[in-house]
Amino acid sequence: MKIASWNINGVKARLETVLKWLQEEQPDVACFQEIKSVDENFPRAPFEELGYNLETHGQKGFNGVAILSKRPFEEVNRRLPGDDEDEQARYIEAVIAGDNEPIRVGCLYLPNGNPVETEKFPYKLRWMDRLHKHAQEQLKKEEAFLLIGDYNVIPEPEDAKKPEAWVGDALFRPESRQRFRALLNLGFTEAVRATNSAAGTYTFWDYQAGAWQRDNGIRIDHLLLSPEAARIMQGVGIDKHVRGWEKPSDHVPVWVELTA
Repeated sequence: MKIASWNINGVKARLETVLKWLQEEQPDVACFQEIKSVDENFPRAPFEELGYNLETHGQKGFNGVAILSKRPFEEVNRRLPGDDEDEQARYIEAVIAGDNEPIRVGCLYLPNGNPVETEKFPYKLRWMDRLHKHAQEQLKKEEAFLLIGDYNVIPEPEDAKKPEAWVGDALFRPESRQRFRALLNLGFTEAVRATNSAAGTYTFWDYQAGAWQRDNGIRIDHLLLSPEAARIMQGVGIDKHVRGWEKPSDHVPVWVELTA
């Protein structure tokens, strides 16, 4: 089972690009972030024509997440628990049928947190605390569980071409990185770094200042696997070439293959 994550930066703006990638790579499951669409306006038909079941959790103009699956959904939950007043659409979770066992997939779009001197940074940290608590609860089920998406966290200096440029930024602040490490320490395997220690491994290149052309990237899209999922991990990849396509997202897809 190939499971992918991609911040598509607007489903309507990126529709042709996303469909091209789906046809090229044929993931069994695709988790999208920043769909920037309310549920009723999401362009379902082109994805259903490719054989995907589709569940969304959207809001108008920004944020929004979606899970596409060629296999049936056994369970779908929207919203990250822990704050009933949080109206931002940033989390959707589904249980998907596998050949050997079901797979639980959490698709997340973690808050950016900038500017750090505003309420956006404390909101990011609170959201990460809620994610930590939810992850703890889900890990108790001892099932194959993936927590994947745009984390908006640069874990280590080697995850940025120019780490000095990110000092003080919410993505690289000690508070954000510490919470990411604490999440990993619950027992997750960070799939990309478990299989690839190479420098220059990035998932995001800004649209500004020729970042893509200069390979001035950062790695902020992560695949976290429970012990049960890590045991059946077969391969991991980053589809970097997609960033060079016409009308690209500033992120690229990351994926993992499981024997599920």
